Amino acid sequence: MSERSPEAQLWDLLRGALRTRALAVVAGLRVADALAAEPRGVADVAREVGADPDTLHRLLRALASDGVFAEETPGIFGNTAASELLRGGGWNDFARLFGDVWYRAVEGLDASAEAAFPRGFGTDFWSWLAEHPDERAAFDRAMEQGKEWRVERLAELEWRGDETVVDVGGGNGSLLVELLRRQPGLRGIVFDLPETVRNEETFGERCTFVEGSFFERVPGGDVYLLSTILHDWDDESAIAILRTIRASAPADARLLVLDAVVPDGNEPHGAKWLDLLMLVLFAGRERDEAQWRAMLAASGFEPVGMEDGLIEARCR
Repeated sequence: MSERSPEAQLWDLLRGALRTRALAVVAGLRVADALAAEPRGVADVAREVGADPDTLHRLLRALASDGVFAEETPGIFGNTAASELLRGGGWNDFARLFGDVWYRAVEGLDASAEAAFPRGFGTDFWSWLAEHPDERAAFDRAMEQGKEWRVERLAELEWRGDETVVDVGGGNGSLLVELLRRQPGLRGIVFDLPETVRNEETFGERCTFVEGSFFERVPGGDVYLLSTILHDWDDESAIAILRTIRASAPADARLLVLDAVVPDGNEPHGAKWLDLLMLVLFAGRERDEAQWRAMLAASGFEPVGMEDGLIEARCR
């Protein structure tokens, strides 16, 4: 158990919204990029990024107290290992999503079991993304975070060597492309909605993109991959997705689900908080082992491996 006082524990929770929003502001200004070469005076950085110097100083001072940026000497800030992550890739996009669009949606979190996003934005999250291509691109980049870890987990599995892997809801295809690089005998299909932002020139000769809805059909393949897809949906919808896959899958097909398996008890686990974001955005959820087993059984699959982050199943 934590040795922090009860007051300190509550204070960390209460100020969480401020931390989220402050991080989004500096991410949007690309402050970490401005500090890439060396620590700089906050007034100089403020002129470059178009911010009020005093306000930027206050934002950076607060974030530095939690290890994001560092005030090297009074008024001179530099990057830390944490703020360096904001310089490229999806972490900067994650910071902006959490502190802007998702931040506004979280305001509607209640105990009704209904998604708050449609109430605040007038449409569901996926339709909203389709109408905002820049945000769609940011979302797809953000979803790449943790890709290296997921690829490692997949690459360690036993592969026959000549299988076709269908990445259902595969986004920009980056995960599958990297898996194919690690496993030269595999072929791949990235299956997703047509508005997904992607560069098919990076796919190579062994990977193709097929557009469509996973509620209607999926392409045929030997292995079906769902990477952080099912937690976006309630049980009824998630089962419908799995049944669509089962209807297309040959009898010997494998199913690989990259999603959290929420542990029991009071130990900290990121999925316990991510679960609330899934509720806000989609009325989706993270699931524990019993919930995963029940859902797979209801859709015609039998689990053969159940670890946090990777669920393996076969057709029944």
